[in-house]
Amino acid sequence: MQEPRKTDPKLLEILVCPVTKTRLTYDAEKQELVSKVAGLAYPIRDGIPIMLAGEARELSDD
Repeated sequence: MQEPRKTDPKLLEILVCPVTKTRLTYDAEKQELVSKVAGLAYPIRDGIPIMLAGEARELSDD
């Protein structure tokens, strides 16, 4: 299996949740940007954050 491409740390600093406009948390293991306020996790594919609400995974309460 191929190692995931690195996402530019500067890019991660400026991105915000498109739904709530709040700061995101980077989950390196799952390759996602997490919006705790919106309860969504945005995927990072090939080093590119996919900042579309329709592509986001809903966070579970566990």
